[in-house]
Amino acid sequence: MKSNLTACPLDCYDACSVVWEDGKLKGDPNHKITRGHLCPNLNAFLKTPRIEEAKLHGEKIPMDRALEILVQKLQEVDPAKALYFKGHGNFGVMGEIVGDFFARYGAMATSGSLCDSAGEYGIVCGRGRSRIMTPQEIAKCDTVVVWGRNIDTTNSHLMPFIEGKDLIVIDPIQTVTAKHADLHLQIKPKDDMKLAILLARFIVMQEMVDEAFIEDRTDNFDYFIDFINSYRVKYLMRDLGISATEINRFLDLVADRKVAFLVGVGVQKYRHGHSVLHMIDSLSAMLGNFGKEGCGVSYLGESRLDFSLPFQKSKSTVPIVNADFSRFDLSFIQGANPAQSMPHSSSVREHLKACGFVVYFGLYENETSELADLIIPAKRFLAKSDLRFSYGHDYLLKMPRLIAEDIGISEYELASLLFDRFGMPALQSEAEILDAIVASNSYAEGDYLRSRSYQEESYKERFDTDDETFYFIDEMEEESLGDEEEADDRFYLITAKAKHSLNSQFKRSRYLYLPRSAGFNDGDWVVARSDFGAYRFQVKNDYRLREDCLLIYSGTPGVNFLTPPFLSQEGEGACYQEVRVALERVDS
Repeated sequence: MKSNLTACPLDCYDACSVVWEDGKLKGDPNHKITRGHLCPNLNAFLKTPRIEEAKLHGEKIPMDRALEILVQKLQEVDPAKALYFKGHGNFGVMGEIVGDFFARYGAMATSGSLCDSAGEYGIVCGRGRSRIMTPQEIAKCDTVVVWGRNIDTTNSHLMPFIEGKDLIVIDPIQTVTAKHADLHLQIKPKDDMKLAILLARFIVMQEMVDEAFIEDRTDNFDYFIDFINSYRVKYLMRDLGISATEINRFLDLVADRKVAFLVGVGVQKYRHGHSVLHMIDSLSAMLGNFGKEGCGVSYLGESRLDFSLPFQKSKSTVPIVNADFSRFDLSFIQGANPAQSMPHSSSVREHLKACGFVVYFGLYENETSELADLIIPAKRFLAKSDLRFSYGHDYLLKMPRLIAEDIGISEYELASLLFDRFGMPALQSEAEILDAIVASNSYAEGDYLRSRSYQEESYKERFDTDDETFYFIDEMEEESLGDEEEADDRFYLITAKAKHSLNSQFKRSRYLYLPRSAGFNDGDWVVARSDFGAYRFQVKNDYRLREDCLLIYSGTPGVNFLTPPFLSQEGEGACYQEVRVALERVDS
């Protein structure tokens, strides 16, 4: 490996290979995914002010003193009354070594996800495991269906791989990708399940089902047919506002073709989110689009598939959506900003204030660090050794220590200190841990490492279910799919990712975006109000939106005062878009 190669530490599909040169981060031109370009977030990484000194109750203290206070507090509290809360501000695997300490210590940890876990659960229901569809495989398809995924913003390095393909976009926003689509179905939020069922009904009626695939590779297809037949086509088309012409155009673009469905997390930000992904997977399976060149469903794949990571996990967990900090005498928050990113912010902030002692371990000041009792600054990725995987491609990327700096402490250094102070077995060296992970399931390709689990089309020979067949969705929990909201004239809330921020990091938006038909002018101030809270925003008009939708980017201050603290039916996921919002004009 070249001595100046590293990788982006941010939570992103692309997981860019990076060159550190002359004090600058540059794209690696030789990497087959990165191709020499970096996203706006990594370009902002070195420009963003960081935490340089530890603090206790807002006063700067030496790092040694901060670590002693941490040890003392951990010694004083009952481990069962301590919470370990980890985010993905740094996506490197060594972040988990701190969780290893807290697992041995006996703390409670979080389970599920604020991002993708409901959708992953739905995929596992059908396939057994959520395998990556690599960009190289996506490039072999004939038709790309981009479903609730803004590739230009969240996965820009994938754009060259879909260039020249027939393109279908399903999204309530007219994204950059949608502008270039052969067909854009601009359905309203929460209607993804209805649309997938409707398309499945037409695939059956048009005799487009791959009967050989169904016979050889799947189970319970008859039950699936009974399930979709319980929804009447006429009512689905009426509710969706979809025309027969649009349906026929979709069918023309997928019939007898290699199709890649690229699905984003937006479709599963609801209580029934797992069912949406299971249904889209089932739609793809009807067409025989698994285990074949250029075919499949790309979601956030299981990046660490078949790798061996030597980190213990806490036996006691609480769903991350329902993590109530006020129940704990100590909360250790690592690489996360729950005061901003968790739904129902008003209650989250009150719970943080009521926690016995809050420790924040991270790079940047944010809403959570403002509420913390003790702040411990972390080291930047350039100043420590690590590895990272990607949920969008099959490369394992080394992150060697490239610079020396005195600011902050690394996850390995912190864990080593805690293991020692609490009489736990000494850790292996950092290099030994990382080398063992690499050796467990990767192979070298020049200067790069790739996963052995992705050397052929995913699911080519078998699925990862118990009997190695695909399982169709054949039931849902009682759910009206939004019909009860038809008389509600409030706006649907969309919480998409922004181009120049990553959740609450970097250059965050401050605006609420509305369709012009809402009757507001750019610069107007409004109070947005849901059943869960309210917040004041400045308005910008956005022609890309449906008339019944408003957009607040996920990192925008205040957005999660509006979102509900619901837990998805399965997968322990957050339900950010299970909400309607009313607007009230106010003076600036």
